[in-house]
Amino acid sequence: MGHLVGLTGKPNVGKSTFFSAATLAIVKIASYPFTTIEPNVGTAFLRRKCVCKELGVTDNPINSTCINGERFIPVTLVDLPGLVPGAHMGRGLGNRFLTEVSTADVLIHVVDASGGTDEEGRPVKPGTRDPLEDIEFLEREYVEWMKGIVWKDWPRLSKLMEQTKRDIAEVLAEKLTGLSIGYEEVEESIEKSGLEAKKPMQWREEDVREFCRILREQSKPIVIAANKADKEEAEENIRRMKEAGYEVIPTSAEAELVLRKAERMGYIEYLPGDGDFRILRGGEMNEKQLRGLQAIRERVLDKWGSTGVQKVLNYAYFDVLGLIVVYPVENPTRYTDKKGNVLPDVYLVKRGTTVRKLAYMIHSDLGEKFIYGINAKTKMRIGEDYILQDGDVISIVSAA
Repeated sequence: MGHLVGLTGKPNVGKSTFFSAATLAIVKIASYPFTTIEPNVGTAFLRRKCVCKELGVTDNPINSTCINGERFIPVTLVDLPGLVPGAHMGRGLGNRFLTEVSTADVLIHVVDASGGTDEEGRPVKPGTRDPLEDIEFLEREYVEWMKGIVWKDWPRLSKLMEQTKRDIAEVLAEKLTGLSIGYEEVEESIEKSGLEAKKPMQWREEDVREFCRILREQSKPIVIAANKADKEEAEENIRRMKEAGYEVIPTSAEAELVLRKAERMGYIEYLPGDGDFRILRGGEMNEKQLRGLQAIRERVLDKWGSTGVQKVLNYAYFDVLGLIVVYPVENPTRYTDKKGNVLPDVYLVKRGTTVRKLAYMIHSDLGEKFIYGINAKTKMRIGEDYILQDGDVISIVSAA
């Protein structure tokens, strides 16, 4: 679906546990036909209230799953290599890491909120390390790496730009082409940095760094998964991270993994993102297992409202990337496709997408031969410039 979210963080913060928990499909989703491209790429699912209840129909989804009126939509999650200090200078898997980071549209930074791992990821006494340093360190590494790319041969390049009067945003976008950064983001960042676009020769190294810092914020937004939120020391750190202005979601990847596994084995009833679970086969569990579940309820669910894993995924896609869900159907009265499947597919589209653009996303022919659309909820005709709304059910009429 074209939107990549990358998972990052230093060793031992629970990044792999987060990835496992997020990509461990719950039973009813397990058959989704997704081929893993590499071991570090998996399918996670977004959770959204399905329109089936609102429309009073029983759906049978094809590209997603509906459980109790909740639609689970598959997305790609990339587990990036662990980051170590000095990565921008090629230390550890530094360059590989930073190149892979560049493919992501949003980064989920898994941080040990309990402060129980030092800067290299070695376990230390909880409360010893300040997680704010981990957040700043990731941002710094990425900005320094970006600056290294831009600043390389800058004197020659800036002179050439001034002589040929080439658009600086265009030149920089070309230079950063492998980083999934577009012309508009570069242009906006130059503007925000207050630098003189027509006089690149006057840009100092510090100016380029500041431009890269703004560009990182624009092009690679970061969501903080404040992991190990069940630990006592985490609460104060989470408060401090929020006060520092970061987008922070308390998480316990370990709790999520335990709940999903227990659900898969039929011991409990639980949907990712729920604030509680129901024990189904308590008699078959030993006391240690029951105690463990009770601890998750008290330390995680009652305290934070959920394990946070689903919340982080939803936030990255819906809030940061600004995506909405749309249901294309062929029959606007029955909400079905050609084969009679009710609400078969759900598409993730950028806020502001037109119905014509949706037609192209479904099939180029449909876009080219587009006549009009039908809003299946209101049964009204809509023109090609109609801006799609979250939860729209849309039928497209095209020339044969």
